[in-house]
Amino acid sequence: MKIPREFLFVLLTCIALNARAAEDFFYITGTNGIYRDSIDTETGKLGTLVVASPTKNTNFLALSQDDKFLYATLNNAVASFAVGADGSLKELNEQPSGGEGPCHVSLDGTGRDIFVSNYQGGCLACLQLKPDGTVGERTALIPFTGSGPDVKRQMKPHSHAAYTDPENKFVYACDLGTDHVWIFKLDASQGTLTPANPPFASVPPGSGPRHLAFYRDGQIVYVASEMGHTVTAFNRDAASGALTAFQNISTLPPGTSPEGVTTAEIVCHPSGNWLYVSNRGCDTMSVFSIRPNGSLNLIESVSSVAHFPRNFTLDPTGKWLIAAGQKDNRFAVLKIDPATGWLTATDQAASVPNPMCVLFSTGNK
Repeated sequence: MKIPREFLFVLLTCIALNARAAEDFFYITGTNGIYRDSIDTETGKLGTLVVASPTKNTNFLALSQDDKFLYATLNNAVASFAVGADGSLKELNEQPSGGEGPCHVSLDGTGRDIFVSNYQGGCLACLQLKPDGTVGERTALIPFTGSGPDVKRQMKPHSHAAYTDPENKFVYACDLGTDHVWIFKLDASQGTLTPANPPFASVPPGSGPRHLAFYRDGQIVYVASEMGHTVTAFNRDAASGALTAFQNISTLPPGTSPEGVTTAEIVCHPSGNWLYVSNRGCDTMSVFSIRPNGSLNLIESVSSVAHFPRNFTLDPTGKWLIAAGQKDNRFAVLKIDPATGWLTATDQAASVPNPMCVLFSTGNK
């Protein structure tokens, strides 16, 4: 039986689309550059690791909503890159970050403003992006004030990460040095930040808030604290931006020694059923189930496979977790059980010198 030519064309097109849909691309930073790889979302198999840009000592990454531009923190600056058709990166420009030790970068919901958290400088900067993807002038620089009880690590503010809420009205900035999550009203058109009322929320003294994750369209905020090895759950008032804590839970199972352990990244599963947190030193991934009221229950603590998991992310399908091992120079893939959220190690890993950040493409290019 001869297959009609038109039907064959449609069939081959569908097969090609499905093949592409099963492959998601991601970037990962390392000492010697920014790398690009892919994962087969059906099997978890990694693709071919390539150098997307030889720019050294990049830290955290952010992508524009259309995948045309990538941004990275490096050497007291924030850099912009044009993304080529093959995923390669061409550096466009750099702008000073406004302080020392920039460690995190994020974009607002419009893609117009970029926020840089300067860890050593203890300040948050906002810069506006130009239509050609380059980083423009700084429009805000907010120095934090205060300290915490840990005399070794909290003598001054340490801005660690900043995020806009889903409505793009507020910016929430984690400050490890003061145990505060600073809250600002955002004027996205001007790139300006104004203290909200109240101007901050607090985690338990000495906890050191590092990163956060929004849940239920921003109704709940989960804050991971590096030094306290905890997640603090907050209800969020969408009108005022205020955060009200209702739970503080350890990321470590009972009996686990906290000596030498620092909690790092936090990510909500796309389904809204689970929350994942990485712990460096003991090198574990904590898996929490999320109850209907938003409270957390620690259901599993497993090896992160990669040593010292500073950062990790989930693929867009929610089937795979990729952990970056800062001290064993590789990243590893763990499988997520779709029914329970539990993690299982795989044989998939690749070598990158001192990996820092893993970021998936949006797929909108």
